[in-house]
Amino acid sequence: MQPTLTVRNLTIEYATRRGKVQAIRNVSFDVKRGEALALIGESGSGKTTLGLGIVQLLPVMARITSGDILYRRQDKTGAPPLEIAALTLKGNSLRQFRWRECAMVFQGALNAFNPVLKIADHFRDTAKAHGALNGKSLEERGKHLLNLVRLDAERVWKSYPHELSGGMRQRVLIALALLLDPQLIILDEPTTALDILTQRNIMDVLQELRSKLDFSLIFISHDLSLAAELADRVATVYAGKIVELSDVQTIFKAPTHPYTIGLINAVPTLSGHKDDLTSIPGSPPDLVEMPSGCKFHPRCPLADEQCKTREPESEFAAADHQVTCWQWQKARGVLKSYA
Repeated sequence: MQPTLTVRNLTIEYATRRGKVQAIRNVSFDVKRGEALALIGESGSGKTTLGLGIVQLLPVMARITSGDILYRRQDKTGAPPLEIAALTLKGNSLRQFRWRECAMVFQGALNAFNPVLKIADHFRDTAKAHGALNGKSLEERGKHLLNLVRLDAERVWKSYPHELSGGMRQRVLIALALLLDPQLIILDEPTTALDILTQRNIMDVLQELRSKLDFSLIFISHDLSLAAELADRVATVYAGKIVELSDVQTIFKAPTHPYTIGLINAVPTLSGHKDDLTSIPGSPPDLVEMPSGCKFHPRCPLADEQCKTREPESEFAAADHQVTCWQWQKARGVLKSYA
């Protein structure tokens, strides 16, 4: 089966007074049907920009300078998939794509709602804007989705956003994103500022929804524990580029990029000692004035002269395991020294 989403050589820049911010640099990846792909990395690495670029909701100072995004809606009857070149969409075609085919759940659930409208009105406005459900069928669909995300549908349907807790609002957003049955959902830090029990609940809801509704998921997060639990594949993003991409077991058990290794070694474990934690030295690079060669080399303990002068190309460390690093074979030994 062909991937639901194919991104090839995508580059996104922001225009600033200091110069062009290279937010996304020549990024390529696929999202398979029913798959959850996690994008992990430090703040400012370009994860959210990548998600916004897919649905073309970038701010006015941003521009997609190159690349292609191909979306495929798989027909459950077995007919050939409907293919959409997302970057060619304009006007009403783009509006229809954004919720019927690909929906995005933004970070900060309270800010995503109109405070003077009830939850039912948010569902009605979304359906009306896309010429979809109305009346009794809309209410039945909305309440069904609210029940799926483990909410009291009768109460929430008539509530204002401020009458709901942060976790409840986040789950309402997920239900709203599923209203028109899109085949791709982009979640941007869906558990930010939520307590650990609420995070657990939302993770369970997402797992259950994927098994029932069979949609694909892009999960943007800097929380590696959530990515490890939810994702089928993981992409590590650094300085606007995917530096490692593989299945979740490989990324967390046998990573090869020094940056991925550094992220994992910085996460505390229940059985580990605090002295075992190691932070990545330095700070992410200035995206206006990038360092030469590999962009991670100023922070990498394995960097040599080649790393400082030549930027590596993506290669396969194994089947379905891509890495962009000159020292990936040596880095595997570094990981073992921390085990």
